[in-house]
Amino acid sequence: MPIIDSAISVLRIALLVLGAVFLAIAVVDWAVRTRQINPFSAVARFCRRVIDPVLAPIEARVVRAGGVPTQAPWWGLAAVVVIGVMLIVLLQWVRATALSFSFAATQGGTGIAALLLQWVFELLKLALIVRVIVSWIGMRYSWWARLSHTLTDWIVKPIARALPSFGMIDFSPLVAYVLIYIVEIAAMRSIFG
Repeated sequence: MPIIDSAISVLRIALLVLGAVFLAIAVVDWAVRTRQINPFSAVARFCRRVIDPVLAPIEARVVRAGGVPTQAPWWGLAAVVVIGVMLIVLLQWVRATALSFSFAATQGGTGIAALLLQWVFELLKLALIVRVIVSWIGMRYSWWARLSHTLTDWIVKPIARALPSFGMIDFSPLVAYVLIYIVEIAAMRSIFG
């Protein structure tokens, strides 16, 4: 896995540099737009000539979503951070999955079966997390929200019926997560006993 390790290291450095550049762009653009910097100065002209064309697509998307155009650089910075973190997590997941698969292959059929069972438990836990996040942001009708509900309704609904009401807070996904975690540990212990 040295290739993935070096890719993660290079990606971290590149994202740090890109984030610093976007932070500088955001600060300069904010200063020009709020007239902290003279709009007729060389810095302001440079900003309008070089930075504004880079920010134009982000600004158009922010405006279409109902945002303020002056927030475009900050949204660009947020996008760099979020996409960067997602890429690093994805590469680390690929690395961990490859290592798990190679270890499971050395254990034979039992190792492969245990790995597949572990993946099922991880999928269920991820679906529960998606279910909770979807309930917070209100995107219940997207395909991934429906998929998370389909994967987890069998355990969440009976728990929700059994739990007492806590007002607007639904603890049934949390209880389901803990139950899945406990069953996963018990299943792995019984396999590797």
